[in-house]
Amino acid sequence: MNHYTYADINMNDLGLVDFSQTITTSSNTIRISNDNLFFIIKWWDNQTPTFITDGTITPVSTMNQTQCLSLMLTANWLTVPY
Repeated sequence: MNHYTYADINMNDLGLVDFSQTITTSSNTIRISNDNLFFIIKWWDNQTPTFITDGTITPVSTMNQTQCLSLMLTANWLTVPY
């Protein structure tokens, strides 16, 4: 089991993310939903980013790895090979 927390966040909030506080390194490395409305970031369990704790961004959901992997298997996140 990893020690990350994952968050599903509205794309409108992308510009508010301080990637220096996340394991996700930039907007170029985020996972984006198929409808382009949401993205996923992750951070160490014991280091919640200040933009989350101070309410600047309110995630749609926060998840552990198992929950995030389950989300990735839903229609809005599933990657279809070309």
